[in-house]
Amino acid sequence: RVMYYYKGDNMKAVVKTEVGFDNMVYKEVEEPKAERDLVKIKIAYSGICGTDLHAFRGEYGSTKPPVILGHEFSGIVTEVGPDVKNIKVGDRVTSETTFTTCGHCSMCASKDYNLCGNRQGIGTQINGSMAEYVVSREESVHVLPDNVSLLSASLTEPLACGVHAVIEKGNVQPGDICVVFGAGAIGQMVAQVAKGCGATVIMAGLTNDAERFKIAKECGIDVTVDQMTQDLKSIVMEMTNNEGADKCFECSGAVVAANTALDLCRRKGTVVQMGVFSKSKVEICTDWILHKEINYVGSRSQKPSSWVKALELIADGKVVPEKTAKNFVTLENWRDGFDRMAKGEGAKWVITIDEELE
Repeated sequence: RVMYYYKGDNMKAVVKTEVGFDNMVYKEVEEPKAERDLVKIKIAYSGICGTDLHAFRGEYGSTKPPVILGHEFSGIVTEVGPDVKNIKVGDRVTSETTFTTCGHCSMCASKDYNLCGNRQGIGTQINGSMAEYVVSREESVHVLPDNVSLLSASLTEPLACGVHAVIEKGNVQPGDICVVFGAGAIGQMVAQVAKGCGATVIMAGLTNDAERFKIAKECGIDVTVDQMTQDLKSIVMEMTNNEGADKCFECSGAVVAANTALDLCRRKGTVVQMGVFSKSKVEICTDWILHKEINYVGSRSQKPSSWVKALELIADGKVVPEKTAKNFVTLENWRDGFDRMAKGEGAKWVITIDEELE
């Protein structure tokens, strides 16, 4: 079900060939063509997301093989379809992950495309960016400000997820004390956005997150906590006069982290779940939600407004996504990046496809 748009030149890509564990290959496929309102983009960088790892393991039901993975990317426009109005060849761009929606449901009407029941996403149901080229609809493509690098731009998607969680769902305010569970790329982005909102930010992780903690401190995060050697609860309570954190963000995909967040959240506080659990049904301590009147909120992906704000944050220098990108692999060596990311090495792994575009 990989979407080939016409018979033409070939390109290299990383393809999830069928459901189940692994079933991923680096192979030649046909290049996409910019038809209708589609924009063809030559990829500079493609980030590896945690959901890509879930897809690799066969744990992410949204992935519909055969499909090229990858939904975090930047590059240069090389071709535009006849219906494209505002994007031109040569533009430096990134793109939202939404490829199609139904266009008539209430979620589409409010541009909450992430919640459209008939949405198709790049890198999940539609061919993605772990390839030399990708196509995206014009509405989803964003031309980059001149001062935004292609490397930072390739991480706009996880940053937009952070914007959606922190600002649009979590309503973080200046002076809030926030706990971010997970020191990976999403946790880093959430922490940076919360810091940009004027919050005091505590990042909670594990011993093997030492390198990630260092990156967080470089980005201005106030406190990092190794939960295997430090008492997170005592640290949070000491910083909050024993009331608990105002906002907690679960970014690790670990059920135990979600329950710890509920424990550490203050009465009438907010817990935002961003992490994707490996099982659809898990045990959550609902007593805390009830008795502390906690707002337990889901934050799924991002939407157009999240991207506008994310690019503003990068352009204004309030967030510098490329600071988290310390680890790179080539497209051909994609498996090395997946393996090392799965082991918890590095904060963000990025596939370098054509860095000369920078």
